[in-house]
Amino acid sequence: MKEFLRALRPLITLVDLPRWVVPSVIVLGFLAAFAEALSISLIIPLIQHVANSNVSGGAAWLFAPFQKIPEASRTLAICTAIFGFVILKNILSYANSCLFNWANGSVSHQLRSGILRQLLTVSQSWLDRQDMGRLMNTLGNDTWRASSAFGILAGMVINICMIFIFTALLLVMSWKLTLVTGLALLIIAGIVRYLTKHARELGNEALHANQAASLRMTEVFSGMRLIRAYSREEYEQSRYDKASQDIRRTFFKMDRMVALVGPVSEILATALLIALLLFSVRNPATLATSVAFLLLLYRLQPRVRQMESDRVALRTLTASIQELTAVISPDNKIYLTGGRRRLSDLGSSIDFVDTTLLYGSTGTPALSEVNFSIPMRQTTALVGPSGAGKSTVISLLCRFYDPTSGSIRVNGVPLSELDVAWWRERIALVSQDVHVFNATVAENIAYGNLDATHAEIVAAATRAHALSFIEDLPQRFDTVLGDRGFRLSGGQRQRLALARALVRDPEILILDEATNALDPISERFVQEALESFGKSRTVIIIAHRLSTIEHADHIVVLESGRVVEQGPRAQLLAAQGLFAKLHSLEFRALQSAVS
Repeated sequence: MKEFLRALRPLITLVDLPRWVVPSVIVLGFLAAFAEALSISLIIPLIQHVANSNVSGGAAWLFAPFQKIPEASRTLAICTAIFGFVILKNILSYANSCLFNWANGSVSHQLRSGILRQLLTVSQSWLDRQDMGRLMNTLGNDTWRASSAFGILAGMVINICMIFIFTALLLVMSWKLTLVTGLALLIIAGIVRYLTKHARELGNEALHANQAASLRMTEVFSGMRLIRAYSREEYEQSRYDKASQDIRRTFFKMDRMVALVGPVSEILATALLIALLLFSVRNPATLATSVAFLLLLYRLQPRVRQMESDRVALRTLTASIQELTAVISPDNKIYLTGGRRRLSDLGSSIDFVDTTLLYGSTGTPALSEVNFSIPMRQTTALVGPSGAGKSTVISLLCRFYDPTSGSIRVNGVPLSELDVAWWRERIALVSQDVHVFNATVAENIAYGNLDATHAEIVAAATRAHALSFIEDLPQRFDTVLGDRGFRLSGGQRQRLALARALVRDPEILILDEATNALDPISERFVQEALESFGKSRTVIIIAHRLSTIEHADHIVVLESGRVVEQGPRAQLLAAQGLFAKLHSLEFRALQSAVS
């Protein structure tokens, strides 16, 4: 229990409920328990009155309120009081249940929201090292199990209140029987704890089984085309079936253990009740008190049993709580922090000054002490072999990562001092791996500018040479494109992404292989649109096909994470360096294709 509470503590700070909620749940539970206890205790004066005997001992106070009532009406009065307390108990229980369910739903929502907020704010470098299946399991399953843990904990508090009230009344009726009964219940609890001692280990098994199944699902959904291309449907089915069977077996063992608490507790408690009943039968003088005592004990026993079941359930949930805490805790994580500066003018260039980026703590740097400038309001091309560091430059510009050393300066100001959201609002990125949302065409384009009018959306689609295929869709701009835009071809997705960037009207447009899926005619139209768009803006292009950057004003050539050349196209061709070599190889490949 201590381990569970220690793991739960960081999550409590994440949950923001009104201060009155928890006390209200406890008070309502306490009052409901008190009303139920009174309804049972009033059986003593009822039996004594019917039997026409005197009430003595600790239960005499129960009869006192009815002594002033005429004897002829006393039975009805006591029965009415019992019925009234039963109604009151159920009203309080219903109110408590409604409040508790509202609070539990709120806790579940806040945990899910908190996890997503963490994933959206933590650094990209941390996300790159994570297992997406594990994170999906944390968001989808562990948050639900954590909210269940909060619910169980609240239920335990209410049960403790009820046990306290019932025990107090039992002590008033007969402290000797209560002590004997308490000792017997402690023995029963010890037996149950021995039978459920492996609950913590089963909770860990359940966590790992869920994570493995989530990983399998994530990989199947993301790699469906590859799976079908290589006829690996049965292979993937067998791998998922194994993961699913592991979940079934683990949760069956866990449920079997939790279910064991009820029968064992009930059998032993029933034996205790029978023993107490036999004792009561031998003492007719105390029959009324004994009956009420047994009824209270009968109602108390499920609460004690539930406490043991809840304790076992919390032990099985400890692993999920720890996993959720590990994700949501800021420990061992890097957060992208920005300054507050917002520039009135981006200046004449973006300067990389001795910039180095090392992914992780070891290995070869993706960029190593590079120095170059990207002129503003011009078109700059980044070229070089695969793995040269071109996409890394883009990642640094978008502040997905911060340099390991060195700096990037905008108008002389380090990028790290600028407001991150403000800086990214100045940028539009069209990458090679285009993401299309399962939404309408208009919504996908407007993602670049959520305030865009329909006219602006149509204008952006026209400039991106996307209007022709959009008009052929069933509902045109209102057509839902499906998961990852399966309705569109690769070239259509790229033109849609370009329209999304253009509707943003950015000061800096970044194209990372953004025209590689276009046919030559569409590529020519798009290039013409970009040339017109780039006359008053900064355009940064990554392209393997050098023909796509023939109108670039400035070219930066990278190789193995270093800048080996930079300058205008004609100057680089004349220098006979790497750019000239790449240009020659592409020209020969084109000639071979033509011939």
